[in-house]
Amino acid sequence: MEKRIGAALIMVENRESIDRLNQIISAHADIIIGRQGIPMAGHGVSVISLVLEGSSDRIGSLTGPIGKLDGVQVKSVMMRGQ
Repeated sequence: MEKRIGAALIMVENRESIDRLNQIISAHADIIIGRQGIPMAGHGVSVISLVLEGSSDRIGSLTGPIGKLDGVQVKSVMMRGQ
């Protein structure tokens, strides 16, 4: 399957979901090139950005479960890889 370069932007509003979120992210460490976390206390949220490289299925297996977490939103974009 073709590898893709992608990015995921995750916004966490419910801090109780952070442990499960980190478990999901850790289980997909093989496709994560970079990770940046930004606490936005003034807005009551935290934002995590991930740069990814993997198949569409593998990236979906990361973002799908994240999107089902309570108080967590995720948006992703993918491009063809090299």
